[in-house]
Amino acid sequence: MALDIADFDFDLPPDRIAQHPARPRDAARLLHVRAGGLAECVVRSLPDLLRPGDVLVANDTRVIPAQLTAWRERGGDPASPSTGQETPGARIGITLDRPRPDGTWHALARNARRLHAGDVLHFKGGADLAATVLEREPDGGVALAFNLDGDAFAAALHKAGALALPPYIARPHGPLPEDESDYQTVFAAREGAVAAPTAGLHFTPALLARLDARGVRRVTLTLHVGAGTFLPVRGEDIARHRIHAEHGEISAEAAAAINAARASGGRVVAVGTTCVRLLETAVDDAGRVQPFAGDTALFILPGYRFRAVDLLLTNFHLPRSTLFMLVCAFAGTAWMRAAYAHAIAEGYRFYSYGDACLLEPAP
Repeated sequence: MALDIADFDFDLPPDRIAQHPARPRDAARLLHVRAGGLAECVVRSLPDLLRPGDVLVANDTRVIPAQLTAWRERGGDPASPSTGQETPGARIGITLDRPRPDGTWHALARNARRLHAGDVLHFKGGADLAATVLEREPDGGVALAFNLDGDAFAAALHKAGALALPPYIARPHGPLPEDESDYQTVFAAREGAVAAPTAGLHFTPALLARLDARGVRRVTLTLHVGAGTFLPVRGEDIARHRIHAEHGEISAEAAAAINAARASGGRVVAVGTTCVRLLETAVDDAGRVQPFAGDTALFILPGYRFRAVDLLLTNFHLPRSTLFMLVCAFAGTAWMRAAYAHAIAEGYRFYSYGDACLLEPAP
C-alpha cells in the first residue's frame, strides 16, 4: 500500500514549540504510548516503567560548533576573518554535516551557487582555519578539505564555530550561553554531531542513578547526527525521499551487552531515533546486534519490521519528517496521530527542547 504524506502531517500551534528545556531536565513530561492507552508521567518516573534486566541504549555523540561564517578568497586577496570586515570575496554560511572517510567534510552551504571547486574559504573568528572546496552538489552540499586536523582542527572550530541550533529554536542573535550546556546530553563523549540526539537531553545523573538502582543496564553507541536531520520530506512520493548518511559505531562490548540482556529476557530500550536507526542497521536476521562502524542511511517507514528495539524513548517530532514516520512505523500511525493530538491538546512541549514519549511497539 502506498504511503500518503498527508498521514504524517499535523497542525502544531507555534506556542507548543519549546524554546528552552525543562529544569531540571528530568522534570519534562512523559507520555507513555501503549496498547492499553495513553498514560501521563514525567521523565523522572522512567525507572518505574522499566524492568530489572532491561538495557537502556543511549547515543554518546557530542555536538560540535558546526555553524561557520566564511569568506571566499578571490583573486589572491584573502578574506579578513579575524576582523570580520567585508572583503572582495563572497560571504558564505557553512554548516558542517559529517566527516567523510578520507578526512574531508561534507557541509551545507548558503549561497552555495557562489562556490566552485578550488575556491579557498577563510572563517570569521578562526584566523588559522581555512578550507578548500573540492566539489559542489546541486542541493547545496559541498565537500571541504580543511587545512587542520585532529586537536588543532577541534580547537580552531571551537573558536570559529557556533552551535547549529534547529531553526525552530528562536535565537535571532545566535545561541545563548546556556545553550552550550543545554544542547549537550549527559552521555556526550565523542565529538562529531551537528545536532543533539535530543531524547538524551532528558537525563540527569540522579535519573541514571535511579535506573542503576532499578537494575536497568546501560550501554552507549555513537551516531553522529548530521544537518540532514532537520530536512523535511519534500514532495508527495515518500518512497523517493533519501536521507543523508550519518556515521555510527557500535563496539563489540556494547553489542554483547545488548544481546546478553535480550537473551536473559530483558528489553532493549532505545533512547532516541538515532539509536533505533543504528541498532536496526547493525542487527542480523536472527535479531542479534553486531559490532558496527560505518555510515547508515536507513529510512524507516510504516511496514518496517523491527528486530533490535523493544521500547523507544523519544521527543515529539516535526510534521512530515522522517522522524515522525519512524515513530509511526514503531508504534502505529493511528496510535501516534492520536498521541500527538492528545499532546497538543494537553500542552506538551514539542521538538528538541520539548517533552518526551515512551513508545511500546504496535501489536
